[in-house]
Amino acid sequence: FAAILADGSLVTWGHPDFGGDNSKVPSHVKNVQQLKCTERAFAAILSDGTVVAWGDPRYGGDSSEVQGQLRNVKQLEATEFAFAAILADRSVVTWGYPSFGGDHSQVQDGLRNVRQIHGANYAFVAVLDDGSVVTWGDPLYGGDSSKIHSQLREL
Repeated sequence: FAAILADGSLVTWGHPDFGGDNSKVPSHVKNVQQLKCTERAFAAILSDGTVVAWGDPRYGGDSSEVQGQLRNVKQLEATEFAFAAILADRSVVTWGYPSFGGDHSQVQDGLRNVRQIHGANYAFVAVLDDGSVVTWGDPLYGGDSSKIHSQLREL
């Protein structure tokens, strides 16, 4: 578990390898605005719009490959294995287990003007400003909406 305290700092507890060891939370994690978790990792938006992640790297606890892109983050969402962030320009950055939402490269071109993102077990859905949706992740868990894409309008 993790909790945001009134002063914007964090306290964590639980399994030490899955983000629950408070001593493993990076020391610069202050002024936390939002906190999300996968099954074994945490990610937090700080007041300066950056993101810090910790816990099991296979579950999104290591954001180093995308850290340079995690600026001006407005929203975080998670599946059980991956994180997705909406940036101020309403584009998306993902990290974590690729097959379960951590890799959005196949739909990246369609992820513009993202209004919101929701995560399920192993997939994400993004709602765009025009009311359409983009999905990615495990096809068996909603990551492929191509068969009903024409019905997913004006959400």
